Amino acid sequence: MPKFSTNSKTDILIHLGILVATALILFFAFFFLYLPWSTNHGQSISVPSLKGLSLEEAEDLLDKNDLDYEISDSTFVSGLKPMSILSHYPKANANVKEGRKIYLTVVSAQAPLVKVPNIIGRSTSSAKNQLLSSGLITDKVELIPALEENTVLKLKIGEREINVGEDIPKGSKVTLVVGDGYGNQRIDVPNLVGMNYDEADIYASGLGLLIGNVIYDPTSDKPAGTVIRQKPESGVENKIKVGESVNIWVSGSGSDAGDGGR
Repeated sequence: MPKFSTNSKTDILIHLGILVATALILFFAFFFLYLPWSTNHGQSISVPSLKGLSLEEAEDLLDKNDLDYEISDSTFVSGLKPMSILSHYPKANANVKEGRKIYLTVVSAQAPLVKVPNIIGRSTSSAKNQLLSSGLITDKVELIPALEENTVLKLKIGEREINVGEDIPKGSKVTLVVGDGYGNQRIDVPNLVGMNYDEADIYASGLGLLIGNVIYDPTSDKPAGTVIRQKPESGVENKIKVGESVNIWVSGSGSDAGDGGR
């Protein structure tokens, strides 16, 4: 080990200067060389947008950007591809250090089960709202003959009837089976021939019937807008269910038939 002369004050000051200079060199080397190198000081990576990507695509993109990931949560969302990225933290465009872990929320592959709410006897609009709040979707409304108009009588998924309280996958599409307000009541087919179109429409509506197809006959010698034929034909022996339609033939070309060109 080398020995330094300390025979004079000058020697002592030189030695102290050397020690101070060495300490300063070590100090600045640590804070301005080693520390920035070990912590990647001044280097940052912009987090790419991962939303909507598959897990494999997200993993490849993060690898290219020297970032790591961890699945922190999974949520089922109807209509989205299972195991795709729903959200992530830090968010897109955030600046992070190399090797930073990105926490992913992915779309669950399996829907959780929910109970079918008790919507039997409710109106169609009320039933739709309650299904939605339960995480279910109204597929369609199917009318059946019943006096309970606009009232939910049964529930189905596809052609299978389901029960209140039954566990079904969240996001399932449910068919509402609703009463048409008419039931199976049958009446005599009314005679609409000879009436003006508007009169026939009002008369049929008063009986709970609908005007179906309207076929115009410009060759008829009857006044424009007159019903000249109907199907089914009228008669005591001919019955029609309330709520069904009667097709009619009307004289004229349509634009001059007195029904607004219908």
